[in-house]
Amino acid sequence: MNQPLRQRPLAIGPLRAFEAVARRLSFRAAAEELHLTQSAISRQIQALEQEIGCTLFLRGTRHVELTADGAALQATVNTVLDRLDGTVRQIRQSKGRRVVNVTTFASFASLWLIPRLEAFQREHPDIDIRVSAHDGLEELEDGEIDLALRYATPEQLGRAEEAQRLFGETLTPVISPWLAGRAATGEAPPLRQPADLAGHTLAEEDDQRPSAEYLSWRRWLREHGVATLQPRRWMYLNFTYQQVQAALAGQAVALARLALVSEQLQRGDLIEPFGPEGRASSPFVYWLLLSRHGRGRPEVQQFSAWVLEQARQSRQDIGEQD
Repeated sequence: MNQPLRQRPLAIGPLRAFEAVARRLSFRAAAEELHLTQSAISRQIQALEQEIGCTLFLRGTRHVELTADGAALQATVNTVLDRLDGTVRQIRQSKGRRVVNVTTFASFASLWLIPRLEAFQREHPDIDIRVSAHDGLEELEDGEIDLALRYATPEQLGRAEEAQRLFGETLTPVISPWLAGRAATGEAPPLRQPADLAGHTLAEEDDQRPSAEYLSWRRWLREHGVATLQPRRWMYLNFTYQQVQAALAGQAVALARLALVSEQLQRGDLIEPFGPEGRASSPFVYWLLLSRHGRGRPEVQQFSAWVLEQARQSRQDIGEQD
């Protein structure tokens, strides 16, 4: 005898659990993401299967996969939850303070964006800025991100027609005034020409990303005629801002991204020991991208315009032509 079809609406909680398991294909990973126990996730999926009247997942010893019914449900659930989350976000924004969600990489946030934010907040005290800074690329259309500040070659950026160029990449050796003074008085080895780097510690990019080739001292040394030079020692660091910190502390010579240290150079906190002749170019570029939902929000447009103006000033500071 056939069971009568159930008519009551589905609860949202089990759908959240289903979406996470379907996306991650792992009960454990879904539980960690939703901050629930794995058994709680399992109970919610079982309840959902009973409510719908079908099996949504094939559960193996070491793997999970969607059934045909599960795949059909996933396509609809993704759309429904995206629309629900977008509507809730808009309601919250209309009822509370205006917030602009920005994603970028850690060194750009530390060296360029955050030192400038106070100026924006003085002009727009009613707009809050939330910065998500890490080196993994966040999906721009994930519903939470309004604006991305990214670092890529034009080829890597692909078909991002809405991307706006901020400035290009130039590398330059930098040191602290303390180290420059010691080198000038003979208390430390001199730093008048590239060959003098043999007497100093070099802060090196410890990274395997494609950009690492252009951020490497090895490339700079080749281009400046001292390819076989060995420094006094190497200091390997993961992030650009760590290298700049090492230079500010007088612990090393850093190969800095000029646009990210232009203000420190203007203030005299850092010095280019070889002047403009020590600079080297790179094919990488800094970009601004707006999400689809961010383009229509006045606060996002205001923040975007401010970033573009700050970038124009940075281009001027580093001598880049508009």
